[in-house]
Amino acid sequence: MPDSSPRRPNVIVFFTDQQRWDTTGVHGNPLELTPNFDRMAQRGTHVYNAITCQPVCAPARASLQTGLYATRTTVFRNGIALPQDQKTLAHHFRDAGYRTAYIGKWHLADRDPVAPEQQGGYEYWLAANALEFSSEPYHTVLFDNDGKPVCLPGYRVDALTDAAIRYVNDHQAEPFFLFISYLEPHHQNHVDDYVAPDGYRERYAGRWTPPDLAALGGSAQQHLGGYYGMVKRLDEALGRLQDALKSLGLADGTIVMYTSDHGSHFKTRNAEYKRSCHEAAVRIPTAFQGPGFEGGGQVRQLVSLVDLPPTLLDAAGLPVPPEMDGRSILPLLRSRSADWPEEAFIQISESQVGRAIRTARWKYSVYAPDLHGWQVGGSDRYVEEFLYDLQADPYELTNLIGVEAYRAVANDLRERLIRRMVEAGEAAPIIEPAPSRPSGQRSPVLPPYPSRGADAGSHGQRTH
Repeated sequence: MPDSSPRRPNVIVFFTDQQRWDTTGVHGNPLELTPNFDRMAQRGTHVYNAITCQPVCAPARASLQTGLYATRTTVFRNGIALPQDQKTLAHHFRDAGYRTAYIGKWHLADRDPVAPEQQGGYEYWLAANALEFSSEPYHTVLFDNDGKPVCLPGYRVDALTDAAIRYVNDHQAEPFFLFISYLEPHHQNHVDDYVAPDGYRERYAGRWTPPDLAALGGSAQQHLGGYYGMVKRLDEALGRLQDALKSLGLADGTIVMYTSDHGSHFKTRNAEYKRSCHEAAVRIPTAFQGPGFEGGGQVRQLVSLVDLPPTLLDAAGLPVPPEMDGRSILPLLRSRSADWPEEAFIQISESQVGRAIRTARWKYSVYAPDLHGWQVGGSDRYVEEFLYDLQADPYELTNLIGVEAYRAVANDLRERLIRRMVEAGEAAPIIEPAPSRPSGQRSPVLPPYPSRGADAGSHGQRTH
């Protein structure tokens, strides 16, 4: 007898690289860069406070593939391949009878072309480990399942989108899990520039600067026009994908998740773009559409990147492995009062060995002063570095760490951070308090640690 059980939904991950949350209209950007994302967020489910668990490429990608914190995957920095015994989303969906595909930037292997055993269990493969080095904005080179180079026509965002639409068109008959991983709006490393499609940089240069960048400077005025142009083209690509699903009659049966690995602080917090605890680096645009998410409204709880893999599995009707560190957000859609952690936990590497938590009001961050973040993933000793009151200071311009009036707040956050570290599999560390300062004293925006910032810059240009 034919199988009369309902077909499971298709699942597509639309994944960008280095995209700030405030590039979107639903987060107040006035430039109308993201009408398709905004409509998706308003009609589907908008994760208003989405926070990456690791503000650098490979560790965040390892977490999104596995639902585990970076220290559990062992990919605590760039340049470490995801261990072959780690189960990824591809493994879970394939075990449930899905066809699986990966298109774009991988960054979880040790070479290009990526060897089959390092492809994370994906069945169809059209990707490059380091897309910024295998391609140019108008010269897209990926590798197929056999490791052969494939040159795709068009601007790189469009080339990947065309490939994704072809895959969707060719796999309508059975449920599929498709992961599209764009490089944009990440900078093109060897020129340190944000290369938008022809004519797009000029549309947005000098138009609007986020308040943190207006106050801190950095490379924002040099780069924002190109960066915004890349975001605009990504949103147009999202619209094209949505149109393809609609035209094929698949829109109502396909879950689409849009998210990014981390943001960009444009050389304000250290000498490059990310690898810091600040909102500009850790807050990411995230929204869902499709079965289970239509009319879900705005989720205000703090949702971590590690919560997204279990959410996708849960939404597809698949079991969530108990070893995953994250949890599905679907209970939040059913009940806004559902039990949920009050803070997001962040691990920081390369620029430093750091740990942070972000609550609805506070940001608290610590670092290991005697360790190099490129060599070591964790420590048993940290020192307080940052405390921000996000309610009074949303752009994190006044560091309150060490201020006597906030000592009780810092003490509470320290205990909460230690608890979250232990829950993530780390040993409970010693966290030394910052030197005490009178309540009327304000610290500069940046801490006096230029050597660590310089390290971050050198790694940022060399290792994505």
